Amino acid sequence: MSKHLKWLRISAILEGTSLIMLLLIAVPAKRIFDFPELVKIIGPIHGALFLAFVVILVAYFLRKKIGWLATLIGIIASFIPFGTFVFKAKYL
Repeated sequence: MSKHLKWLRISAILEGTSLIMLLLIAVPAKRIFDFPELVKIIGPIHGALFLAFVVILVAYFLRKKIGWLATLIGIIASFIPFGTFVFKAKYL
C-alpha cells in the first residue's frame, strides 16, 4: 500500500511544511517585525501546494486507492497546523 501512495505522502509533507512556515515564520515576521515580504513569497507557494495536495488526494480517491473517509479527513487535516503530518502517519 505504501508504494501506491507515494505522491500523496510527498504532497502531504510539502503542504504541511508550507503551512507551518507560513504560520510560524512568515506571519510573525509580518506582524512583529513589519516584514510582509515573506508572506508574499510563502503565501502563494503554500496556496499552490495546498491545491496540489487536494488534487492528488481526490485523484487517489477517484482511482480507489483511498476511501471517502480518508479523503475527507485529509481535506480537513490540510486546514490544521501539523494536520497533514498526522494524516500521513495515521492514514497513509
